[in-house]
Amino acid sequence: MPGSQRDSMNNANVMLNETFGWISITSGFVTGTFLGLRFHDDNWLGGYASFKRRMLRLGHISLFGLGAINLLFVLSLPRMSGPPLRFELARWGFLVGGVAMPMCCALTAWRMKLRTLFVVPVASLLTAGLMTLFGVLGL
Repeated sequence: MPGSQRDSMNNANVMLNETFGWISITSGFVTGTFLGLRFHDDNWLGGYASFKRRMLRLGHISLFGLGAINLLFVLSLPRMSGPPLRFELARWGFLVGGVAMPMCCALTAWRMKLRTLFVVPVASLLTAGLMTLFGVLGL
């Protein structure tokens, strides 16, 4: 990637991914605090193994994981090559997936029919992951 394009990717544009990463991780701490207030109640949200409780736990852990993925993406940028569109698809895919995954988990816990919304975070994260992998491998 030519210097001017790489510089713009490493500055304000990518700062959004880094900031989002830390916001997401901090949100994981906050949601964990609220979920943890009732962890001792065997029947809370239908019990430990209930679908609703599992979905909320999945959303909580996705905040940590996808926050960390956004930070790893920022760290991978200097080694990536390819067209600018690849970087933008990866950058926005990680952001959309990082927002949509915990949101879909919470919405699905609320109404199981909304589980079809998972296509949004899954498609965006798969695209972002592939674009990053191709960029790191120089394909």
